[in-house]
Amino acid sequence: MTAISRFRDSARYWRTPLLPGADLLTAEYHDHEFAPHWHDAYTIPVIVAGAEGYRYRGENYVAEAGGIPIIHPGELHTGSKAVDAGWRYRVMYAPVDFIRELADEIAGKPQALPWFEPGVIRDPDLATRLAHAHQLLEAGADPLAAEAAMLDALSTLLVRYAQTRPADARLAADDRRIALMQERLAGDLIEPVTLAEVARTAGLSPFHAARLFTQSTGLPPHAWRNQVRLQRALAPLRAGVSVTDVAAASGFTDQSHFTRHFRRMFGVPPGQWQGNNRGS
Repeated sequence: MTAISRFRDSARYWRTPLLPGADLLTAEYHDHEFAPHWHDAYTIPVIVAGAEGYRYRGENYVAEAGGIPIIHPGELHTGSKAVDAGWRYRVMYAPVDFIRELADEIAGKPQALPWFEPGVIRDPDLATRLAHAHQLLEAGADPLAAEAAMLDALSTLLVRYAQTRPADARLAADDRRIALMQERLAGDLIEPVTLAEVARTAGLSPFHAARLFTQSTGLPPHAWRNQVRLQRALAPLRAGVSVTDVAAASGFTDQSHFTRHFRRMFGVPPGQWQGNNRGS
């Protein structure tokens, strides 16, 4: 790999009406490490330079320049530098409904929710299309060209790599218990909840509830609840609610607690994220 200068931690989140409901990210990182987290959308990055290491579905991967490390909605993953210089990338967080509808249009009939095999897609042509579309969307100078490039890139991704998701091997009874515990954890994010209370909803002891939940979701119950809090904080931040008020309404003990968790998940503090997205 050609030697490159060290990247700095710099990120800009933004939105475009051409991809409704999506967040887009232009960033480079050297010191930042993403804690285990998930997104409600398809995470579609293209590594522009350097290399990112990440853990996803129980395996460790490295995405070098030109790599496309797709992450599914709701799937836990991490992110950190895989080379001394760090990495630079462009990311589309594409809404599930948009990707599903695009897949339906391509096939001419309803399709199962697109699934991409874990690992890094290495396809120079696709990487070029995704990066080009992202650049045009960010520039905003030619909406017609930008939208055409975006649809071309995303449809190429779906045609070449989308599959039907394999059947989940977990027992149905475990799925039901996990769903009950998640409902209890996410129901009121301000209300204090004990592990015993969460366990009772699933008919388990606290020990077995914590073990089952962590094995199934990849996070212990308290960490999973914080991820839900962070996801739900995005809408009020975008609407202009103060960071202090969002922190309190999301159930965090104080603004610094909220800021620390937010930055570990999104790579920027909430005030900067809000400044990027306000009015979009």
